[in-house]
Amino acid sequence: MAVLQMKHCMQCGTELIRKFLPSEGKDIPFCPSCNAFRFPVFNAGVSMIITTPAKDKVLLIKQYGGTEYILCAGYINQGEDAEDAAVREVKEELNLDVSEIHFNRSHYYAPSNTLMFNFTATVNDEHAHGNEEIDTWNWMTIDEAKEKIRRNSLAKAFFMGWLSGEYSFPDAPAKPYK
Repeated sequence: MAVLQMKHCMQCGTELIRKFLPSEGKDIPFCPSCNAFRFPVFNAGVSMIITTPAKDKVLLIKQYGGTEYILCAGYINQGEDAEDAAVREVKEELNLDVSEIHFNRSHYYAPSNTLMFNFTATVNDEHAHGNEEIDTWNWMTIDEAKEKIRRNSLAKAFFMGWLSGEYSFPDAPAKPYK
């Protein structure tokens, strides 16, 4: 798997070189102008398995003209905790109040250079009202959601891991995590 590499200093724009850093045990991007090591920068996002208190139904969405169901997700704002971002995204995108939040698992998603944090977000009200980002949404039983969620997606990997306790990502071996 190809990992995105920084090519220029985020402070001054100078082209980075690789320099050995003993404490890391490997070559690290280094800016000769700033005389400083530059560690990789990536996005951080959240995705939520939105569920009823009984955890017998989950809410899946379609957005931006997509034809398959996915999890509600969004980016973490600078200075924001992941848990707060998860609660905010559920409120912004679906106008639902989260009564309980639980961290499930994280996974680095190379296509968007994003470290994703997945949560279970329990809501007490099933009356969602999607904003302009959401095309449609649907409450589903667990079995319906297994069938409808986008195949071979990060959303499906998080959802199936939530159900089984074993997370299997397309680019990584399965790992038990509870």
